[in-house]
Amino acid sequence: MQYVQLKERLKDFTVFSITDVSKIDNNFHRRRLNEWQDKGYLRKIVRGYYIFSDVKLDEHALFEIANRIYAPSYISFEMALAYYGLIPESVYGITSACTRRTYTFKTKIGNFAYKTLRPRLYFGYDITENNDKNFKIASPEKAILDYLYLNSGIKNKNGFASLRLNRENFFKLIDKEKIEAFLNRFDQNTLTKRMRSLWRFMENA
Repeated sequence: MQYVQLKERLKDFTVFSITDVSKIDNNFHRRRLNEWQDKGYLRKIVRGYYIFSDVKLDEHALFEIANRIYAPSYISFEMALAYYGLIPESVYGITSACTRRTYTFKTKIGNFAYKTLRPRLYFGYDITENNDKNFKIASPEKAILDYLYLNSGIKNKNGFASLRLNRENFFKLIDKEKIEAFLNRFDQNTLTKRMRSLWRFMENA
């Protein structure tokens, strides 16, 4: 298979894997990917995953890549909070929730950090469409709960203030009934208490 054929067949992929290529041509040898990478046609992201060199790497493309290279996962924590305008956009790397072990990929296009949640807590994400493609990202409510769940030290006024949550966006985006429903699924008394304390803090901020 020639490069132009590969690009035509995978033109709708932001990121593709060796498995994707093999589905097109089961006799394909991965050394061709190395050759095309050396020629600057492709860029390797992590082992087994590539993008075409002319792919526009905007935020949404990076989210798609994050979902794909370590699955199952969805964008959450600091990245999701910044995406919704709940915290200032000073996030280092793409942060995701996953059911696999905690891991970070440091790549030439950015860092992708994955933090482990128990399988029963893998919920509360939306599938957001972007130019006929999509990515999974935590709802605003789930992003806050995911963050609090893995940052147990945030439990008082000083901790809540350190989050620098935007009060206007908080009350515009966060559905209190949805928060309570999610808290029931977490089934953790300490998290419920901390989230309710955060809510009162935001009401008086």
